[in-house]
Formats: sequence, structure tokens, C-alpha cells
Amino acid sequence: MTAYRNHTFEQIEPGATLVVHHMVTRQEVELMALVSGEADPFVSDEDQAACSGPACAGVSAEALVHGMLKRQLPGPGTVILAHQLSYAGQACAGDELVASITALEKQAPDRIVFECQVRRGDTVLLAGTVTVRAPLTSQVVDEREAPNVVLRRHDVFAHLFRECEAQPAVPCAVVHPCDAASLGGALEAAKHGLIEPVLVGPEAKIRAVAQANGWDLAPHRLVPTEHSHAAADAAVALARSGEVQALMKGSLHTDELMGAVVASGSGLRSGRRVSHVFVMDVPAYPRMLLVTDAAINIAPTIRDKVDIVQNAIDLAHVLGVVEPKVAILAAVETVNPEMPATIDAAMLCKMADRGQITGARVDGPLAFDNAVSVEAAQTKHIVSDVAGRADILVVPNLEAGNMVAKQLQYLAGADSAGIVLGARVPIILTSRADSVRTRLASAAVLKLLARAQQEKAAQLQAERLEQVSAAAPQASGGLA
Repeated sequence: MTAYRNHTFEQIEPGATLVVHHMVTRQEVELMALVSGEADPFVSDEDQAACSGPACAGVSAEALVHGMLKRQLPGPGTVILAHQLSYAGQACAGDELVASITALEKQAPDRIVFECQVRRGDTVLLAGTVTVRAPLTSQVVDEREAPNVVLRRHDVFAHLFRECEAQPAVPCAVVHPCDAASLGGALEAAKHGLIEPVLVGPEAKIRAVAQANGWDLAPHRLVPTEHSHAAADAAVALARSGEVQALMKGSLHTDELMGAVVASGSGLRSGRRVSHVFVMDVPAYPRMLLVTDAAINIAPTIRDKVDIVQNAIDLAHVLGVVEPKVAILAAVETVNPEMPATIDAAMLCKMADRGQITGARVDGPLAFDNAVSVEAAQTKHIVSDVAGRADILVVPNLEAGNMVAKQLQYLAGADSAGIVLGARVPIILTSRADSVRTRLASAAVLKLLARAQQEKAAQLQAERLEQVSAAAPQASGGLA
């Protein structure tokens, strides 16, 4: 673990020098481009050049110098007061820069003027002087105290929120919202016009939570039930009758809600297997990424996986991906009879070729690196439209999916929204660990999906009426 120890004004003598060799990373270039205005923060083209413009090169070199001054010489406690710098050339990801700072002049009580230069080979990218206020007392700072910066190349959720703006809120049964997280999340989604919540559960508990947090429930309908099981049954009944177009899980167990959803005769079964999709915004990935199934199907069969894949494809269409690229994940990219996941992948690909899975390009088996990295796929000589550019990752089983999704969240800084598909209405399975942003993003996905399903149902109804109208004169003529 790195610790930065400063040098006080008294300790630094004219001529003191620090030289640093630094390799420019792509993330640094993108961050500097975003800060300086050289790049559109909403552009997500994976082929965007890794080089910054001239102005951004200056910002990058200046940031390197400022970092040296504030971390090493003089170090922690240093304040940048003024600078006279000139810039030239441009910096690209992969360039090795050599930066130097030299103390030129000390000015009591605490000013020091440093000569600064940043070079790439023989090219001087930055030159000039920086005046600082040097620390008067010794100080040590652990690098763990530095802020954690996550750079997003695009903002998937901002796009989803914009898509929702022109559409009315979706009537949604919030099932057993008897804690602050679930009730607060539903009310926040209502505040943003994403859902029109119908609160289903023990009335006294729901009102107690609202009162404890100062929330007004007067604008919202409340359907009282005795307990969580009854709340799940009542919410499903509301969806079956058409009073709500979506469900949101509250503070009950997932099995309770899903048990009511898939109940034979009284549930919300459709012709599809129910499955879950994580919609993820991964900072290091240039597009929206869907991961399925990481929450519902523990060990799906090949028949289950057909529906899991098709559910995710249909969702991708709703979210604006016209022809999603689907990667069927396994540990390797070749079919191995001893690895069932690779056999399932091969079968799914052939079923897509034969039209049993539609609306996407499907390839597999693909290892995770080959699915998301063009470089990894090229290194292994994989020729595929999907490899390195996947929009949808289909995992072998729930354990693998759960690990993939949570590693992206906790190690790669990904934001995620979750939705259950395959039932008559979309369903959000919230978690107590979900952030407000995650809850709102899930509600946005739910809103877009519910509206798409409603439009599709209206279209089918219109087609049926048209068929009946067309057949009526023929039937009448036959009787005459």
C-alpha cells in the first residue's frame, strides 16, 4: 500500500528535482477528454479514437505535473497557486511520458516556484512554471484516502430515463412494501413518473413505515391484506384483471411472490419460461449489457434456455437494440462433450440458425473474455459477429450468472437494473442492497417493457377484429 510523505517548505532546497515515467492509459485519456470538453459524454462508439486532441493533451500533462507536486514534491498539503505553461502535440493511450519538476525559487513564508516539463520522446508536450504553497508541517497520506473515480463511457440508465419521459406512469402493484427501502423505492419511482403504485399488504405496517419516514400515502391506492402470502395473491389477481400492468417486490421473500406468479390456474403464466435479466451499465464496456439468468432458474434445461434467450432478445428490442448479439457463455470456446454448457451453447446456436430463436445473432460457446473483448477473440482467432461485442450474456446456470453480475457490480463499478420476464406482466425483484438509482432504473425498464407489451396486445386485438370483420361478409354470403 502506497503512502505519500510530504517535504516541508524548510526541507526543500532550490535544485530539488523529481522525474516520473508514466504510461498513458485509455481511461485517463477518456476522462481528460470528458473533463476538457473534447469528447461527447453520450457517445459510446467502441471505435472512438484513443487519442486526445491538443487541448486534452495539455490537460493530461498538466494533471500529471499537479499530481507530482501534490503527492510527492512537496507532497500532501501542497496548494497550487499559479502556473505559466505552454502546451504542444498530443498524447495517446500507450504513450510513455517523462515528467520532471525542479524547485527554482523559494519565497518566504511558504511559496516555491517549480520549473516543469513533460516530454514524449523528443517532443515537449508541456513546459513552464508552477507556483505552489508548500506545507509547513510533515504529513503522511495513505493512497486508500484518495477518491475512487469511475469513468462511464456512456450512461445507459440516463438513456432509459429519457425514453420514459414522454410516456404515462405504469400502474404497478407493489407487493408487501413493509420496510423503508421497498416503500421508499416505490414512492421515488412514482415521484419520477415511472410507476403509479398500488400498495398491497398489511395496511397498519405500510402506514407505520410511511409515518416514520414522513411520506404521504394519500395520493396512492392501498389494498389491505393480512400477510405477505395474501399480498402476493392479491397483487397477482390485480394483474390478471388488468388493474395493474406490472409487479414490484417489496419486503417479502422472492419465493413467496414468484410462487403466486407461477401458480397453475391462478398465476400469470404465459407460454414462456419465466426468467430474469440484469440490465447493466459497465464503465469499461462500450454498450448496454444484459446478463441472464442470474436470479430465477437454478439449473435450466436446454428447453428452458431457449425461452431464457428469447426473453432477453425481446427485452433488448424494447430497449432499442435492433439486432442484439447473444453470447452463450461457457468456460471455453470449443464444444467439449464433457462440458454440458458447451453442448447447450452449440444446440442454441443451431436452433437460432433454424429459426427456433429469432431476432438476434447468437454464438457460442464463448468464454467470458471472448464474449466482451475483441482483442481476446482475435488472439484466439475466433471469427464471429458476436465475439467481443456481445449485448446479451447467457450464463450456464444461476450460480455462474450471480457471480458474473455481482463481480461486474462490485469490482467493475457497474450499475444494474433487474427485471423478470416471461409472465403476463413484467416484475421487479428488488433487493435491500439496491441503491435508489438501481431501483429507478429497474422501474424505467419495467415501464418501457409494460408499455411495449400493452402496445403489442392492442395490435393483436386489432388484428383479430380485422380478421373477424373480413370473415363476417363471407359467412353471411354463404348463408344466403
